[in-house]
Parts: sequence; C-alpha cells; structure tokens
Amino acid sequence: KSNKSNKRSKKTPSFEVAMERLETIVHALESGDIPLEQLVKTYKEGLAYREICRSHLDRAALLLKRLNNDGAEENLPVQETGEA
Repeated sequence: KSNKSNKRSKKTPSFEVAMERLETIVHALESGDIPLEQLVKTYKEGLAYREICRSHLDRAALLLKRLNNDGAEENLPVQETGEA
C-alpha cells in the first residue's frame, strides 16, 4: 500500500519525459521479446503515459485557444494527476 501512496505523491512527468518513456515502451512492445506477463504490465504502463501526454496536449490546446480568443494568457489551474 505504501508503494501505491508513493506513486501518487510523485509529480506528473513533463510532456517530454512522458513521451520519451512512451516511445521506449512502444519499441519494447514492438520488439516481441517480452514475456507475456511483463508485456501486459508494460502495456498498462504505456496506457498511463499516453494519458499523461494527452492531458498535457489538451492543456496546451486550451491555452492556445484562450490566447487566440482573448489575446492574453489567462491563469489556468495546474492539474496534478500524480499518476504514472
């Protein structure tokens, strides 16, 4: 249980860090050299990093939309998911 708490308390990785990890996971899965049990764990990790990347991209798109509509940056709430 404490291991789960530690994961939640970590900050969400940056887009670049999450994307780099996701690319590593994709290459590992495509290699076909992973035992089935590890493949499932790695795939689940990849899904988590995909969601982190999606969250960063959604936030950036919203910021760009607001900049284009208003001409000035608004303070957007920081979303800390803590999942990875």
